[in-house]
Amino acid sequence: MDIFEKEIKSMLKTHIKQDIPLEKPPSADMGDYALPCFVLAKELKKAPVEIAKDLAAKLKSGKLVTKIEANGPYVNFFVSKETLSENVLMKIARQKNKYGAGASKKKKLMIEFSQANTHKAFHVGHIRGTSLGESLARILEFTGFKVIRANYQGDTGMHVAKWIWCYKKFHNKDKLKQDEAWIAGIYVDAVKRIKENPEFQEEVDEINRKLDSKEDKELNELWKKTRKLSLDALEKVYRELNTGFDKNYFESHVETKGKEISKDLVSKGIARISEESTIIDLEKYRLSVWVLLRKDGTALYSAKDLYLARKKFEDCKIEKSIYVIGAEQKLYFRQLFKTLELMKFEHSKDLKVIHFDLIRLPGGKMSSRTGNNILFSEFKKELVDYAKEEIQKRGKISKKELEERALKIAVAAMKFSMLSQDPNKVIVFDKKEAMRFEGETGPYIQYAHARICSIFRKHGREVYAANLSLLNNEHELKLIKTLRVFPQTIQEAASHYKPSIIAHYLIELAQQFNEFYHCCPILKEKKELRDARLLLISCVKQVLKNGLNLLGIEAPDEM
Repeated sequence: MDIFEKEIKSMLKTHIKQDIPLEKPPSADMGDYALPCFVLAKELKKAPVEIAKDLAAKLKSGKLVTKIEANGPYVNFFVSKETLSENVLMKIARQKNKYGAGASKKKKLMIEFSQANTHKAFHVGHIRGTSLGESLARILEFTGFKVIRANYQGDTGMHVAKWIWCYKKFHNKDKLKQDEAWIAGIYVDAVKRIKENPEFQEEVDEINRKLDSKEDKELNELWKKTRKLSLDALEKVYRELNTGFDKNYFESHVETKGKEISKDLVSKGIARISEESTIIDLEKYRLSVWVLLRKDGTALYSAKDLYLARKKFEDCKIEKSIYVIGAEQKLYFRQLFKTLELMKFEHSKDLKVIHFDLIRLPGGKMSSRTGNNILFSEFKKELVDYAKEEIQKRGKISKKELEERALKIAVAAMKFSMLSQDPNKVIVFDKKEAMRFEGETGPYIQYAHARICSIFRKHGREVYAANLSLLNNEHELKLIKTLRVFPQTIQEAASHYKPSIIAHYLIELAQQFNEFYHCCPILKEKKELRDARLLLISCVKQVLKNGLNLLGIEAPDEM
């Protein structure tokens, strides 16, 4: 609680027994805090409107709370504007990039996200899960948790067998390349050829069996080389998306243990053999049948995930494991969690899954299987080129600076368009809309930050102290009140696992700053008011930067 909330709570203690959470009134003219009186009606045997009137008459204003009034079933509290300005702005100036951070907690969490497979494309659809996972990790870290970022990548299995089969049969004259488009192209070609000639699947199955058994040295060497090329290509993508991982798990590392667990489940009667495959019948839980091992004994994702769930807790001594996964896998994860529960896995209640829905382009859904997708590298280039055009309209800069600035803006456009919406909502990504420097976009927020940096470059110095009692017009007070709720906004985003809450806050703050900028002169004012306004916008700049950082977006000083 801040000093005002503590003061109000202290005032209320002598009149009501219940500890009722204070609310934020819907508009500034209704005060800074509101006490809802509905819950007191039963205890006091009065209508909420009457209770509000009685309480407002009994409570006395003071230095911190300057006015108290009843408004329907609410008691509204108005706080000292001067104390508010001093309390909020000096706190931001003192704490800087720590403003809004929570106290350190002992609890250790793991967030598994991205899960881009080797031998496949990293396409636009992957950006959403990667951005969401990274942002959640940053938000939870900022609120005080110890967070371990994990990536679980499919480096074995049928998709790898298809790729290697297609390369050996149709592309063996191609030189192996660390090139996302080339790697993705071979996988798409494999799927197309197998669809046209289903008899090829037997050849793929044989390669999958040999890779699983590691009996063919030449095949195993090809797998190792192409796996590394694929992982190196992915590492470049992750750098550009401002993310990275503390733990990298691979299917090849967990498949043997996954098979052992599957066989153990058969011996315990939890799983059974059906038509030579190992399955778990979850029909009585309305979760269908879950297959663990194929007829030939090779492991599916399911068997591997059973071991991985346990391995995470053993490796890192975590207290909670969070999965950030596409919505199409909802049933799969219900099956996984139910099986872990049946196995009496001790941490089955410490698992959480956050689903996100599809990304569509105006042309429709994307799929790495059919090739009907846009590769990250191609998509990024489109956005970077578009950003360059916008930057060059505003003046000449060096080629290196142009490239760096354009990439920051492009990544902001991608990430913000995906993080500003509810994860459960399908997104249709519109390039021109996402790249706008006006409107509810990432570049718009970056531009507000850059504009403040420009003001300080013109002024020539930062301001660390000022007469804050001069900040009393509606635009200034609106900004201060919005800055005040930033810590609360972060807590809300963390508790609901929704970066969109921070994204919407940043849009509101940037819009309020732009209104202030157009209505309130800064550098042309007399020194006292100029310094007060400079300190105010310095705090806006800091909070914009802090908020963008929690979304995994850079805040450039120039646009």
